[in-house]
Amino acid sequence: QLWQTDFTHVRLADGTDTEVLTFLDDHSRLVLACTAHHRVRGPDVVTTFRAAISDNGVPAAVLSDNGMVFTTRLAGGRGGRNAFESELARLGIERRNSRPNHPTTCGKVERVQQTLKRWLATHPRPGDLDQLQTLLDTWREHYNTARPHTSLHGRTPAAAYAAKAKAHPVGGPGSHERIRHDRVDNDGKLTLRVAGRLHHIGIGRTHARTPVIMLIADLDVRVVHAITGELLRELTIDTTRNYQP
Repeated sequence: QLWQTDFTHVRLADGTDTEVLTFLDDHSRLVLACTAHHRVRGPDVVTTFRAAISDNGVPAAVLSDNGMVFTTRLAGGRGGRNAFESELARLGIERRNSRPNHPTTCGKVERVQQTLKRWLATHPRPGDLDQLQTLLDTWREHYNTARPHTSLHGRTPAAAYAAKAKAHPVGGPGSHERIRHDRVDNDGKLTLRVAGRLHHIGIGRTHARTPVIMLIADLDVRVVHAITGELLRELTIDTTRNYQP
């Protein structure tokens, strides 16, 4: 029903800092994904998550801390949803976030990360990201299928995971509606962040410096003159291109 996710830091042999992203099944402690990155970025979270659901199906909910790669909810409402939040909404998955300064909320995935680090400490440090990923794959297989877990009454996470029916999202895809006050720039454009990616919207040089209100419902956008109420543009964002002509 619930997956947890977080990332932690691991150093390579030359001292380079890397980050390891983990997705964990809350009930069984099954490590659903464990991937190495120079820095975990929004697209990395989405790619790893999609690989996990390809192998295991779609969970009902996902729990994370408030890192910006997971949620923008503490960013003052600027920029809208990030890529991961958009992916959860698209699939109808409930998003849960821990309260600030309460790391124990995501304690299961953090304990698994500590287990991983202790295991890595018994091996020579990897020389690069590929070597680290090979170690992560070996550890994940051992942790899931060979290592009995005391909290699971001696079962492995894989056995506990297989023993339960899986919950699925109960709500349909959630729409994302927001209102933004802005001003057309000197080149006649506005910018809008969708799923963590910045898009430029052409309004026209004749409207340069015009104050506007943007009415946004997922990818559908209306741009209204903030003073006269005139509809300046209505469009659906093409996410495959940066500029919306």
